[in-house]
Amino acid sequence: MAGDRPTIARIWRGRVRRERADEYEAYWMEAGIKPLIATALGVQALREDREDESEFVTISYWASFEDMARFTGADPGAIHHLRRDEEFLIELPKAVQVLKLRRVHGRTG
Repeated sequence: MAGDRPTIARIWRGRVRRERADEYEAYWMEAGIKPLIATALGVQALREDREDESEFVTISYWASFEDMARFTGADPGAIHHLRRDEEFLIELPKAVQVLKLRRVHGRTG
């Protein structure tokens, strides 16, 4: 994939109770983000702390649906839960969002 340009963004969202946010973030980075960094063209890891909960968002960038499918093991839009997500997340996400990039700005473009 070296030299490929991103054409697709895959967005995952999950919420945890605020008091467990730091613990989940450490787990999420190790079990979820590191494998993506090794595979995707780019990864953004975001966190928003609210009063009672924290939302985590992962945006990964891919050259093609086929590249995403190789990582997810099947349907690129299918949800891929981490082993301990059920322990941490308020509810397990039912889907990810897969968007086609229409215009890329900055260093990724």
